[in-house]
Amino acid sequence: MPRASVLKRFLRKMLRRYFFAGLLVLVPVGLTIVVVRWIVSLMDGLLVRMLPLRWQPEQLFGFPLPGVGIILTFLLILLTGVLVTNYFGHKLVQASEKLVYRIPLVKGIYTLFKQVADTVLSSERQGFRKVVLIEYPRKGIWSIGFVTGVSEGELQRITERRVINVFVPTTPNPTSGYYILVPEEDAHVLGMTVEEAFKLIVSGGMVSPPDRYKGVPVAGGAASRFPRGEEKR
Repeated sequence: MPRASVLKRFLRKMLRRYFFAGLLVLVPVGLTIVVVRWIVSLMDGLLVRMLPLRWQPEQLFGFPLPGVGIILTFLLILLTGVLVTNYFGHKLVQASEKLVYRIPLVKGIYTLFKQVADTVLSSERQGFRKVVLIEYPRKGIWSIGFVTGVSEGELQRITERRVINVFVPTTPNPTSGYYILVPEEDAHVLGMTVEEAFKLIVSGGMVSPPDRYKGVPVAGGAASRFPRGEEKR
């Protein structure tokens, strides 16, 4: 084989190697920068523009200050928390909610987001605390889901077995998915965290978390069953 041909193949192989090595470094860095810039721009656009013109950074300093919106958002959340944790602030929130509940369309939207916020952000929240493995959409096919609580009321009364609420997200967008009721003994609790499960789902299975229970025998589904009373923590 001619030496020039060997050298060309060698150079092509090295270029491909260096190119993909560079991609592995620059793609996550670049995407992180894009997402962070988008969040900063969104916060700046929402809050900074709400300030009086004379208080905006462009007027005070002569140039825009990226990130001011995030600082203002943090201060707004902190101030709201201070306000609603005292007696008068709590009464003010209750009065405001009564006013909102009298507006038909706004009432439905506000109630939905309030229930979601109470479930996800409350210190006594039930949702998204456990990752489970279930047979879905049919027997023999497994899916990852998040336990959002234990079914109550009419749902629990009609079903023959004790069922739990499970949200099964879609890939690569985990914000959409399906809400299903799963018998408690059919849900296998996994050792991975919620964050690790989200990475696994978004990556389509390419980023798998370590097996924390490796070497520990599991007898059927009973050993990994959703613990009773866990939903009340």
